[in-house]
Amino acid sequence: MVSVLVDACGWVSLIDAGLNLDISLNEVVGKADLKITTGVREELDSLSESRSGLLLDLLYRRSEVVDSKENHTDDALLALAIQNRWPVLTVDRVLKKRLVEGGCSYIEVTSGPSLRMVES
Repeated sequence: MVSVLVDACGWVSLIDAGLNLDISLNEVVGKADLKITTGVREELDSLSESRSGLLLDLLYRRSEVVDSKENHTDDALLALAIQNRWPVLTVDRVLKKRLVEGGCSYIEVTSGPSLRMVES
């Protein structure tokens, strides 16, 4: 089983693309163990106040909240990705660049729509 960190924008993109979580992740990493940070959960909770259909119950049931010493969400995701060698599900261009520079992998939603793993 591969642990995958989920960024808020990555989750929203997955939902917006209408992708099946299990099938899509299985195609790129196999069986996935989802991880979210407290910051990601807060971002998604805030977004859900103005937007419905994010399937947050599914994400929260299926994921483990992991802690980081970093305060900023992207910093926390990057630190955890480096420390644990976990890929990050994200579409954030700045975060993807930072992940590559840190020698980390990421998973992005493509226009297919499908998921693609980018390994550095």
